[in-house]
Amino acid sequence: MSTKLYVGNLAFQTTSQELQEMFATAGTVESASVVEDRDTGRSRGFGFVEMSTKEEATSAIDLAAATAAAITAENAGNSPLRHKQ
Repeated sequence: MSTKLYVGNLAFQTTSQELQEMFATAGTVESASVVEDRDTGRSRGFGFVEMSTKEEATSAIDLAAATAAAITAENAGNSPLRHKQ
């Protein structure tokens, strides 16, 4: 079962493709999207990444914490997968 992660503190220039590539090193990315302002089309600085398994999601959270101190990643659902700095 896939696990959706909230990814915050993204640079406004980050694209969905870059987000997918960043998390692909942790496992299979089912989807990745940067949320954009509907009026301006500009990034809102956060997005969502869906990893194929819970284990890969945990690995992705750890990877985000280790490689980009400004980025936060946490489970978008109700389970306790979390890492915030």
